[in-house]
Amino acid sequence: MKKIVFLFVVVLLISSCSKSLSKEEKALYTEQGKVIAQATAKKLGGTLVKKMKEGGVKDALPFCNENAIPLTKEMSEKYNVTIKRTSHRLRNDENSPNEEEVRIINKYNTLFAEGKPMKPIVELDKSGKPHFYAPIKLQKKCLACHGKIGSEITVKSDSIIKSYYPNDLATGFKENDLRGIWSIAFESE
Repeated sequence: MKKIVFLFVVVLLISSCSKSLSKEEKALYTEQGKVIAQATAKKLGGTLVKKMKEGGVKDALPFCNENAIPLTKEMSEKYNVTIKRTSHRLRNDENSPNEEEVRIINKYNTLFAEGKPMKPIVELDKSGKPHFYAPIKLQKKCLACHGKIGSEITVKSDSIIKSYYPNDLATGFKENDLRGIWSIAFESE
C-alpha cells in the first residue's frame, strides 16, 4: 500500500506540470479513485445497513439526510480530494451535478441503455485537476428506498422519503440500474 501511495504522490507531482494525463497517470488515478469510492461507500453504507436493520426506512432516512454529506466531506478530507455522489435523478438537491458531471452521467446513461460496460473515467477537469468518475449501480439492498413505489417501497416509506426530500426523483430503480456517479476531484499540489 505504501508503494502505491508513493507512486501516486509522484504521479500527482508530475501531472501538476502537464496539460494532459498519461496512460500511467490515468491508471494510478483510476486505482486511487476506486479505493476512495469503495471506502466512502463502505463508510456510508455500513451504518445505513445497520439503521435499516434496526428500524427500516424510518431509521435509515433521517441518518442519511443528516449524515451522508458530512460523511462524504469527512472522507474528502481524509483523502485530500473532493468527493461527490450525484445523479440524473436526485434525491438531495445539494448533490446536483455540474456541467461536467451531467456530461459524464449522460455518457454512462447511453452506455447503460446500449448494454455496454461502464468503466471509470479519469480526465482533467476544467480547473486542470485530475478527476475520477465511476458509475454507481443500484444494489438490491437499496431498493427499499430507491425501488418502485408500491412494490419495493411501501406507501408509508414513500411518505417518509417525501417528508425529508419533497422533490425526490430517486425512486423507480431496479437492481443494477445506473443510480448515479462518483465524482472525485484530486487536489493539485
